[in-house]
Amino acid sequence: MTRQALGPAQIIGKLAQLEGWKLFGDGPTFAIEKTFRFKNYLATLSFANAVAFLAEQQDHHPDMLLGYSSCSVRWRTHDVHGVSVTDFSCAALTDALLQPNGPEG
Repeated sequence: MTRQALGPAQIIGKLAQLEGWKLFGDGPTFAIEKTFRFKNYLATLSFANAVAFLAEQQDHHPDMLLGYSSCSVRWRTHDVHGVSVTDFSCAALTDALLQPNGPEG
């Protein structure tokens, strides 16, 4: 599958379908980002590990910034130098990690 960078209107339309995700950066750093908050460091690391497992399954890897009680996740498609449909799919899967039944529903 060949990935393509989405245009501005497509990005805005898809961003509106995700809660709490926003645009980050420009040029080579352009991405979609969301910061997740947790009660402690162990919960934060557990989430980061779950995102890493998801990323391996999808063969698509985000940038993550970890703090004691927060994890910022940035999805972008490096090979298209922008944001693709894959980033939005992975963002939705990331959100699903915190749903009661997980990413499988």
